[in-house]
Order: sequence, then structure tokens, then C-alpha cells
Amino acid sequence: MDIIIVLIILVVLVFIALLKTIQVIPQASAAIVERFGRYTRTLNAGLNIVVPFIDTIRNRIDLREQVVPFPPQPVITQDNLVVNIDTVIYYQVTDARAATYEVASYIQAIEQLTVTTLRNIIGGMDLERTLTSREEINAALRGVLDEATGKWGIRVNRVELKAIEPPTSIQDSMEKQMRADRDKRAAILQAEGVRQSEILTAEGQKQSAILRAEGEAKAAALRAEGEAQAIRVVFESIHAGDPDQKLLSYQYLQMLPKIAEGDANKLWIVPSEIGDALKGLGGALGNFNPAGGANIPKPGGPERQAPPID
Repeated sequence: MDIIIVLIILVVLVFIALLKTIQVIPQASAAIVERFGRYTRTLNAGLNIVVPFIDTIRNRIDLREQVVPFPPQPVITQDNLVVNIDTVIYYQVTDARAATYEVASYIQAIEQLTVTTLRNIIGGMDLERTLTSREEINAALRGVLDEATGKWGIRVNRVELKAIEPPTSIQDSMEKQMRADRDKRAAILQAEGVRQSEILTAEGQKQSAILRAEGEAKAAALRAEGEAQAIRVVFESIHAGDPDQKLLSYQYLQMLPKIAEGDANKLWIVPSEIGDALKGLGGALGNFNPAGGANIPKPGGPERQAPPID
């Protein structure tokens, strides 16, 4: 019975020894092996054999890129304003041995180094530059952290500022200033639009007036040309008919009522030529024949009997 118990204990010990002998390290991980408290080697991903009860696993480290957000930190700017800045660090362990033995806690060390560096950078900037220079701050912070953490076996890939929060009073002032700027830009744009509209309207009226004047000028020229042509035709017709003075006087008297037509003719001045016309017409009536016609003499020829007037 005792032999069986001893055998069972031996089997358990052998099983435990096998478990301690075979170490399986996951991908993108590493393990630090110590022998009697002294660093021996680093186990990489895969199946590894160690000496049980002599070699011990000191630390298992994830070699993937890590993301660590840090809580808001109060930082004083160059113009003595306190702002709270949230940061996010992207880092990766490149040397498991250095990350284990060169620094006690690299997470805490990175956080404190970030806060210190951030205060040094922001301390040389005023608030306005701090709010508009995130890329500059990120680059400067990453350079300092990467240089300091290199001996710890850590590479800082990126540093991002999540938020920069100025004091509440400063936020209210900034909002009022932004609102005033927006109102100013809106007023300027509205005034510019009105100005452009008035300019376009004036240009349109100018072009319309020019075109209207040109049209009226062409119409007047065409009317004048037509009247001149009509006068020329009448003049040629009259001369072709060889009229005497009496017929011209009669036609003149017929045109006088047409000259006086129109509502705008308030005053009508009788031309001096009407006397001569009346004399010619009187002479024509003086030669009127009671028998039913008038004798109208023709210059250079015998008298001829005018047809009776109905």
C-alpha cells in the first residue's frame, strides 16, 4: 500500500515536472527565464523546454502595440492659463529583457514622462497657439518619449492629444468671439451680395437704356427717311402734274385743320403764308361761273371751262 502511494506521488511529480519543462509561448509574446534569480534567456513564441524547479518564468510580455490613455493633466500655458489635456500613447515593447530589468514599471514611467514633457512644451506656448498646434505638440512629445524610452526596450509609435480644455471663462469668451466673427462674416457676405445685385441691376438698366436709345434712334431715322421719301414722291408728283398757284393754295388750306389736330395743341399760330393762300383762293372763287362752272385760266393757253360743282 505504501508503495502504491509512493508511485502515485512520483507520477504526480513527474507530471508536474513535465508541465514545468514544456512552456508554450503564444504568438507576439515573450517570456523572461531566470535560473536561481539570474536572467538566463528570453523565450520566444512556440514550444520551449526549461529545466524544472531550476528555471523560472519571471515575466510574460505582450509584444503587440499597446494603447494607453492617460487621465487629464492640468498644464499651465505661457500666458498663465490652466488647461486640461488628455493624451493617448501608442507604444510597443521591442526588448522584453530591457522592459523587465531597466525600469520597474514602464507604464507608470511613460505616464510621468509624458506629463513632464507636456508641461515643458505647453509652458512655452500661449493658449491660442496651444489650441492650434496639436501636430507640433504631438511631434515634439513623441520625439522626447521615443528617445527616453529607447533604453527601456520600448518604442513610442504615436502620441495623440485627445482634448485640450481651457477654463470655462475662456471658453465663454472664445464662443462669444467666434459668434461675433461669424456675424461679421455674414454681414460682409450680405453686403457684398447686395452690392453685386445693385451693380448687376445698374448694368442691366444701362444696357437696356442704351438698347432703347439705339432702337429709338433707328426708328426715328427710319421715320425721317420714310417721310423724306414720301415728300420726295409728293413733290415729284406735284411737279409732274404742273399745278398752278390756286391749286397749291387750296391744298394748303386743306392741310391747316390737320396741323391743328391733337389734344396737345393748346395754341395755334396762324402762319403768315395764309394770306397769300386766301388771295389765291379768292381769285379762284372770283372766276367761278354761275352757269355751273368756273373759268380757270391756264398760263400760256386759252381758258377752259371747269366742271360744274355739285
